[in-house]
Amino acid sequence: MRGRFPNEGLFQGKDFRIAPAPFELEPRLAKDLEFLGRVLFQFNRATNLLYRLSVAGKQPAWIARWLDQGKPAELIELQRSATFKNDLPRVIRPDVLLTETGLAITELDSVPGGIGLTGWLNQTYADLTPPPTSGAAKTGGIIGGADGMIRGFENIFGDAPRVHVVVSEEAATYRPEMEWICAQLGTDRFAVRDSQFTGFEPGDAVYRFFELFDLHNVANARQALALAREGKIQLTPPPKPLFEEKLLLALLWNRNLRDFWRQELGGRFLDKMLESVPYTWVMDPAPLPAHGAIPELNLTDWNQLKTLSQKERNLILKISGYSEQAWGARGVFLGNDLSSGDWSAAVDVALRSFEKSPHVLQRFHKPRTVETRWFDFEAETEVTMQGRVRLCPYFFVTGLGDSARTQLGGVLATICPADKKIIHGMRDAILVPCSTAG
Repeated sequence: MRGRFPNEGLFQGKDFRIAPAPFELEPRLAKDLEFLGRVLFQFNRATNLLYRLSVAGKQPAWIARWLDQGKPAELIELQRSATFKNDLPRVIRPDVLLTETGLAITELDSVPGGIGLTGWLNQTYADLTPPPTSGAAKTGGIIGGADGMIRGFENIFGDAPRVHVVVSEEAATYRPEMEWICAQLGTDRFAVRDSQFTGFEPGDAVYRFFELFDLHNVANARQALALAREGKIQLTPPPKPLFEEKLLLALLWNRNLRDFWRQELGGRFLDKMLESVPYTWVMDPAPLPAHGAIPELNLTDWNQLKTLSQKERNLILKISGYSEQAWGARGVFLGNDLSSGDWSAAVDVALRSFEKSPHVLQRFHKPRTVETRWFDFEAETEVTMQGRVRLCPYFFVTGLGDSARTQLGGVLATICPADKKIIHGMRDAILVPCSTAG
């Protein structure tokens, strides 16, 4: 593993622990993850329709108002333009916690890091994992296979002659992994570009590796947007900030929209979403009527959140999107892990900033504890660790319209020490690909 690590690394300035074997998932769980690709793609499609119907006055106006809040006029106009009307993200990556009761989808990411990293992990573990010895349990192999991430990323661009992966300075941590995957695909067709590159040509494709809140810091972004709007180049993800909002999961739970979701998702897909997504609220500080209450919480004012006991605060508070605080572990507050004063301050910030940066509240589903191993290179020995797991399946969308399909390229497991409350790619986390048991 160490000998195969790219010279330039995979994450700029970031380290992680290496496991001696893939993280094994039960076949039922692996199948459940693969099914999620179809469900989440249809959810994105329905969300896009819901926004357009809200703008057209055929669904409640507050939907578009929530999703447009704090966005500049140029992005709202692009989001509503005919050119991008039906465009959806071509990479879907949910954050999925492995809990005692099953899977819990806490976020959807349309501009995810980890594509190249997971590609390298899949390839390397597939090459180095020895076959089972006689009498040993058989393994189903790396999910997605050795090149599932590489081919999945390649396929979303169709027959575009050149693909430019534009990585912003804000996302520079992920530049090495994208350079690795471009090298695997051939640098004559795939190349990482910085924000100064302007050599886009008709027929090219651009992969936007920056979130839209950072648009003003990416010098070539507006050129790429203009060319895409004119139909001269492909652009993915499309310039639709709604897909970078966590409050989409709150819309799923809004009882006023239940009939819409059932019609657009179908009963099976809707039930899967409601089973998998923790209850999520938008923290809109608008006064409720005297007889009104916030569902599930039975509060009549968001300020009453501050009076909940620590035991009652089994809740996550986080900024919805369009902010440098809306990715990674930034802008995330776990209620039962904070003092009363710190929790109250976080609630105050969320309510004050609603008009510019809406926040969401979500029930916290604690990940279950697993026993795993990592290799300590200094001590030259394996170390057993009790950890908690976040799974990140990467779904790649190919085709258009009714012929669109999702492909599961791989699943990245992030395993943090069990005493960590929020799981993310910290230095003492294990990053490992998933495999299935035979």
